[in-house]
Amino acid sequence: MSFKTLLAFIGISVASVQAATLGKRGVTCPDGSTTSNEACCAFFPLLEDLQTNLFGGNCGEDVHETLRISFHDAIAFSKSLGPSAGGGADGSMLIFPNVEPNFVANAGISDSVAFLTPFLQRHNTISAGDLIQFGAAAAITNCPGAPQLEFLAGRPNATAPAIDGLIPEPQDSVDSIFARMEDGGNFSPPEVVALLTSHTIARSDHVVPSSQQVPFDSTPFTFDSQIFVEVLLKGTGFPGNGSADDVGTGEVESPLPLGSGADIGELRLQSDFAIARDARTACTWQGFVNEQEKMAGAFKTAMAKLAIIGQDRSKLIDCSDVIPKPVPATGKPATFPATKTIADIDQSCAESPFPSLATDPGATQSLIPNCPNDASTCIILA
Repeated sequence: MSFKTLLAFIGISVASVQAATLGKRGVTCPDGSTTSNEACCAFFPLLEDLQTNLFGGNCGEDVHETLRISFHDAIAFSKSLGPSAGGGADGSMLIFPNVEPNFVANAGISDSVAFLTPFLQRHNTISAGDLIQFGAAAAITNCPGAPQLEFLAGRPNATAPAIDGLIPEPQDSVDSIFARMEDGGNFSPPEVVALLTSHTIARSDHVVPSSQQVPFDSTPFTFDSQIFVEVLLKGTGFPGNGSADDVGTGEVESPLPLGSGADIGELRLQSDFAIARDARTACTWQGFVNEQEKMAGAFKTAMAKLAIIGQDRSKLIDCSDVIPKPVPATGKPATFPATKTIADIDQSCAESPFPSLATDPGATQSLIPNCPNDASTCIILA
């Protein structure tokens, strides 16, 4: 091939790539953003509004709360009971704010409803169901290591609230949780574990009576596999004030219960404890330890399924190109927390040994920070 011919070939190749890219993002929105479908343009201003006025670039409390409501809204669906039980991912939490948020299993959801409702009002061409699922996908982009979630638009607004009793609770048996998740979203036990990856950035305000913002693992502002290590550690105590009255429903002993001031010890849910040790899911649970890409990929797939419960996928529009790339993973491998070793693990997977991990330095349990950056960017709840 002559040099002239080679240049011509390269030119054709570049033009083909450019044309393919333009075909994928061929619509220019009023703000100058490009996307694959004009219907997606409305989500760019919403994204900017959420990131500026709610998340603030942090993987903090509002991120966790937005992710939580995306699950609670979507799983309120039942194949066995029929459409009258709930519409799934339809925004009913926001449309009927005085119904579902009052259910015991949705304790604290009213806070999420309160902070999301103004966005629904400002961006009134977007449905409540779309706002909730888009908000979750946008939220976790602030968390190092999170996957870039799919987002499909076009959910109609809910016409009725869901019934009570459709949200799994931490005190429920494993059999009950698996049955509810299969009935609510056709999830298999391994897919339930994948969804529980969300607990890597979870904190609770309503389990430990004396405490709020209680973390589920020692790295609550990072989307990593540390949760899958620490749930398998042997328990030694409970976070909070240490009294028997301060142990919440659905709470079991934590391996890292110590706290000081605003830095609260780690909470462990009974449901996480049991699912991590159940024969049906123990190896899936252990299999996510130190496997960032595998864990994130499984979560992305499970969330894509969750986000369209009760919806007809063929009638939705793919607006995934509006979701920005998440903050990259830190690259730090999973470890045993200071003072913990393999001897503290409840080996539950019969098929393979627990992965070999280093132990963080320190002669005492390290405190889990309450704020993602520093006190100036974090609201500490009393």
